[in-house]
Amino acid sequence: MTKIIIKDKNVFLSLISILDKGVIFIKKSMISNSSKYALNGVLYLAANSSKKQKILAKELSENTGIPKAYLSKLMQELARQNLISSVRGPNGGFYLTNENLKTHLIDIIHVIDGHSRINSCMLGLHECNANHPCPLHNLMSEAQSELYKKLEQTKIQDLVSDIQDGKSFLSI
Repeated sequence: MTKIIIKDKNVFLSLISILDKGVIFIKKSMISNSSKYALNGVLYLAANSSKKQKILAKELSENTGIPKAYLSKLMQELARQNLISSVRGPNGGFYLTNENLKTHLIDIIHVIDGHSRINSCMLGLHECNANHPCPLHNLMSEAQSELYKKLEQTKIQDLVSDIQDGKSFLSI
């Protein structure tokens, strides 16, 4: 039996529990809460907005349960990167165009989290890689690769179609 000593508090906190058969559940997510909030906001816009029916940050916040100031910053950054659309002023707000609906999920995550988080070590070890793997690297690398591939392939419109077809739900 191997003994593992975890000295880093953040690494320790990222390990919730070890169940029988040695399966480890990880608290740390491959995408940040900010990206989750951004995706939630974008999906709300996809389902409820148009060029004629823009959504104010206040309404978006109220309907998603995400703090207004935080969500506004996320949406503004996505608008600056042309992943969503926005108009300032009295008739302003956020909305999605047909072109915005073609945005891949990975593009939103890259804008919010950058390119490295989704491929980062599950234990938060900076020196972890294929040549110098942490204890979870080989277990998780295939799952991370598969998730990344799916995020690259999936567009906002795909998720909206799933909601409209009853294959998934958005309870906001």
